[in-house]
Amino acid sequence: MTKSVAIDRTGLERVCALVNGKGGVLKTTLTANLGGLLAVSGWHVLLVDFDPQGNLGLDLGYRHQSDDDDGLSMAQSLMFGAPLKPLKNVRPNLDVVPGGSHLDQAAAGLVSLAGKDGQKAKLALAAALSPIAGEYDIIFIDCPPGNEPLQLAALGSAAQIIVPTKTDRGGREGLLQVAKRLESVVDVNPGIDLLGVVIAATSSSARAVQRTVREAIVEAFGTEEVLFENMVRHAEAPAQAVRERGMLVHELEEQVNSGPKWYEVLRGTAKAGPSQPRSAGNVAEDLHRVAQELVARLEAAESRSAS
Repeated sequence: MTKSVAIDRTGLERVCALVNGKGGVLKTTLTANLGGLLAVSGWHVLLVDFDPQGNLGLDLGYRHQSDDDDGLSMAQSLMFGAPLKPLKNVRPNLDVVPGGSHLDQAAAGLVSLAGKDGQKAKLALAAALSPIAGEYDIIFIDCPPGNEPLQLAALGSAAQIIVPTKTDRGGREGLLQVAKRLESVVDVNPGIDLLGVVIAATSSSARAVQRTVREAIVEAFGTEEVLFENMVRHAEAPAQAVRERGMLVHELEEQVNSGPKWYEVLRGTAKAGPSQPRSAGNVAEDLHRVAQELVARLEAAESRSAS
């Protein structure tokens, strides 16, 4: 019988992994924007880009800059136990551990380690985060969709998981894959819990589709409590604008609101600026509501644990 590996989880109580077995369900968008909103509200936030694609850096504007190590610090920490070196103050109160192509090598290393000590492989990220976790109020991990060794390491470190899903069948199938992954880490992380499922990239008019998806998720989990009440609408223009400009949605909303009005340009009292997506405010409002609900769910979960 394999002996359980013990790890000190002090400071890891607010590690939240955003995970789905399917790509393109807004995991990275939610990681960046929820982290950014909590940082603006005064929380000290760490974002961990655990994806070899490194797209979190595109949303936050540091990708391919001089301080982007393409996941090297994280890979060295996973494989050799080197201290993590987050990028400091990517935004006020917001630090980031970059991801990137070096994580492919780290994933291969975790596969090799799992052949010798499966539990140690699943706890590799927990061991890396443990020395610095106490410096933060919350840590979000942006998980890759199909990389099993990295997903297992993320789940091995997390106290809570958040599952974003689209309304299509692929997103729901990916959600069920997450349930199977959870079963695989219970031996090293028995306290892991599902904070909730967030329906993302949906149309506000697609009410019948949303209802069908909600019913399917409730049936899969046996309770409607897993579902976030708030959803994130899809808007192509702001989605493209924020990634191209390395901005968060609330930052784009502020830029839109501070820009010249159309009638000021028409009158000649202001110069026309770059084209701005007016639907940014709708998405920003959705993200604010999801962030508020996330905090409420965290506090409720912590209250249950304390009682």
